[in-house]
Amino acid sequence: MYRSALVISFVLWTASVCEAETGLASYYGGRGLKGEMTCAHRTRPFGTMVTVTYAGHSIHCRVNDRGPFVRGRVIDVSVSAARALGMMRSGIVHVSVE
Repeated sequence: MYRSALVISFVLWTASVCEAETGLASYYGGRGLKGEMTCAHRTRPFGTMVTVTYAGHSIHCRVNDRGPFVRGRVIDVSVSAARALGMMRSGIVHVSVE
């Protein structure tokens, strides 16, 4: 009984962690080394790698900060990540985060 409950808990936890989000993203100076693709996310654990997709471009970036603190935004990416996504001119874009 205990083992099956543990397996069910693990499956539910994995499903919630892997859940994709969509919403607005912006970019910031960020913490980390220059040129490093990092991001700020409210709930994902530090060190987690996420895939951010915008207009056919996808990047992998590492969560190393908390935020964004602006209502309606799901993620803030570093300048190098914003360049790779092609969002520098727009500043705020609609993305998918996995």
